[in-house]
Amino acid sequence: MSELPQSADLIVFGGTGDLSMRKLLPALYHCDRDGRLSPETRIIAMSRGGLDDADFRGKVDAQVRGAVPIDDLNVWERFLGRLHHVSVDIGGEDTAGWERLGAMLAGHEQRTRVFYLASPPMTFGLFCRQLERVGLVTPASRVVLEKPLGRDLASARRINDEVGAIFDERQIHRIDHYLGKETVQNLLVLRFANAFLEPIWNSLWIDHVQITASETVGTPGRRGYYDHAGALRDMVQNHLLQLLCLVAMEPPSRNDREAIRDEKVKVLQALRPIVGGEVDRFTVRGQYTAGESGGEQVPGYLDEPDGTAPTETSRRVETFAAIRAEVKNWRWAGVPFYLRTGKRMPHRYSEIVVQFKDVPHSIFPGSAPNRLVLRLQPSEGIQLHIMAKEPGAGEVALKPVPLSLSFAETFTTRVPEAYERLLMDVLTGNPTLFMRRDEVEAAWRWIDPILGEWEAHGTLPEPYPAGTSGPAGAHELLGRSGRTWHEEASE
Repeated sequence: MSELPQSADLIVFGGTGDLSMRKLLPALYHCDRDGRLSPETRIIAMSRGGLDDADFRGKVDAQVRGAVPIDDLNVWERFLGRLHHVSVDIGGEDTAGWERLGAMLAGHEQRTRVFYLASPPMTFGLFCRQLERVGLVTPASRVVLEKPLGRDLASARRINDEVGAIFDERQIHRIDHYLGKETVQNLLVLRFANAFLEPIWNSLWIDHVQITASETVGTPGRRGYYDHAGALRDMVQNHLLQLLCLVAMEPPSRNDREAIRDEKVKVLQALRPIVGGEVDRFTVRGQYTAGESGGEQVPGYLDEPDGTAPTETSRRVETFAAIRAEVKNWRWAGVPFYLRTGKRMPHRYSEIVVQFKDVPHSIFPGSAPNRLVLRLQPSEGIQLHIMAKEPGAGEVALKPVPLSLSFAETFTTRVPEAYERLLMDVLTGNPTLFMRRDEVEAAWRWIDPILGEWEAHGTLPEPYPAGTSGPAGAHELLGRSGRTWHEEASE
């Protein structure tokens, strides 16, 4: 077992919210169960819930215990014993909560102190100013910022300025949970620890790349949030562009926390801007309507139960987005990168597909280009599709077959959730899988013209029935160059 991190206090703002209950606390429990938390490490939830420690532990026991495999009640009780709760009036005049937090942390200034902001981004600056005001920011402090980091370049800069006025850049961890997935990390290993791929990882051998994040869920109860986010802000600006960077980046000089992030920034800077009339040509946006999903009839986006009536903003927001991107450098010149994400799609999966070019001259009928598929969810793994002869006498019949690496089948250890890896990286001070300020702003700089053009024209998103693979325009986006989306049902 690797050396345990130093004792830490992990303070979660929004500690009773959905993210904390579904992702953060289960991940921290698994870290505790695997012996990766020091005995003195504490988890302190901050919220307006008016709970004491016993109330909060009871809430976690009721909501989280059934969602994680508890094979040792002693470990679960030990984990519950780490939990504390402090009620705080965010931005109000009542400072009692901040004083209670200060009293809890007093005398532990040498500990690693992590402030996890699982809250709306407009509160990030306020939280950081309050922490400084009551003297809780120490040299050993770190702050974690959840996405979305702003709505555009200007708001992202404002948030970065506000947080950066309190914390040094080395202390700031901008989290994207996709980067904690095993397949994403294996992409770097696949590329840079194996000799056979790198010579063909370029425009001479690769025809195009597809990156898809497909969701079957809609937005019941969340339309108020999604009206002001949309698929481009919610998924493309962070998750999909991060995956594009890892596919397209140059080999770093070393496995170093800054060297990898330097190469990702170079990719974002090399993205060909999509501006003016090109937005209509190279982007597609859609909004789901009523249809059949998962064997049942579901309402369209505008009719999702939300407690409020849809607005004009609701009618204009996209629940599906597809983009044809290009990386303008020597390695990738002429290779399109197709990005796609949508809600109420037929299957839930996230994957990267690297489509190779066909053989220069095929002597066999029925051959097809090779394809490398990296599945991020739900079943993480890697498949290399090659052509093979079907058994039998007579004429040679070809069939594409996968050389498959399933993490669940190959490795006997449990595949950890993304948040487990990322939380441990925060506690150990490893920023490699987190976004740097210039990285976030470079992504917004590329996204902003697309958003601006969509909003300026006032056209409505193209409708697509729930349970289908998106609007017709998304298929035309590839069809114009004789390509098609790689459709593969989730296992």
